[in-house]
Amino acid sequence: MNLHITNETSKLKAVVLGTAESIGPIPTLEEAYDPKSKEHIKGGTYPKEEDMVREMEAVAAVLEKYNVKVYRPKIIKDYNQIFTRDIAFVIDDKFIISNILPDRDQEIEAIKHVIDQIDSSKIIRLPEEAHIEGGDVMPMGDHIFVGTYKGRDYKDFITARTNRQAVEALEQAFPDKKVVSFSLKKSNTVAKDNALHLDCCFQPVGKGKAILYKEGFLIEEEYNWLVEFFGKENVYEITRDEMYQMNSNIFSISEDVVISEKGFTRLNAWLREQGITVEEVPYAEISKQEGLLRCSTLPLIRD
Repeated sequence: MNLHITNETSKLKAVVLGTAESIGPIPTLEEAYDPKSKEHIKGGTYPKEEDMVREMEAVAAVLEKYNVKVYRPKIIKDYNQIFTRDIAFVIDDKFIISNILPDRDQEIEAIKHVIDQIDSSKIIRLPEEAHIEGGDVMPMGDHIFVGTYKGRDYKDFITARTNRQAVEALEQAFPDKKVVSFSLKKSNTVAKDNALHLDCCFQPVGKGKAILYKEGFLIEEEYNWLVEFFGKENVYEITRDEMYQMNSNIFSISEDVVISEKGFTRLNAWLREQGITVEEVPYAEISKQEGLLRCSTLPLIRD
């Protein structure tokens, strides 16, 4: 397989889409990895497997409509395998295996049938101390944008998934690219104050446009740098509630086509104003686990 990913919006050719089949029992509060899941566990509104399966199949149908080659993980009994973006990511022709929460190690084994098709010299494993998840990594041509948390209290946040060592490891792995890191706000308890990954508060879309949530960034200068990078007129700002609903976590099939949650009324109208075709799917149940469309896709090949 000839991997090729240089950005978030070029025409998609191949992708790994997660699965909600055999997701297992509702986690306990201690087992939950993020404040939004905890909120729904406490409230008795945690999503049902059949609803999440239906939502993911709607995405699969859209991808197939656009002739995208769709790979799925091998199903592990009673195991959450929805968010494939966390476990690995592609930059250029390299497949980088994430260092994620230890409880999730089996997820990478479940896509071994995909990894086996990749030249082993193109597979990168970062050093053990470099914690990273794909939701924090955005290839942008000659840049790589990385969401991180650099505070000394990093280990106190289960929501802090990418550290300073990972940023340095990416700089070493891709010396020809400019790696730009963005410090994100973290909360173990309040979902509306937690940017779990960079794609929870930022995403490029269309031709030179971006969706942004200012309050997701710890350092205002870093947010301002992004606004300047895209140009203020090209930035669509989302509200705290829209961030909580995961409005920045849509997924681009190309510069002209995105998959978005059908309830994102304001965002979807703006996207259409930009000349982008919006393929709406139901994804509100999956969003209760603090992840959406970008989180559940691992792109392998784009034009």
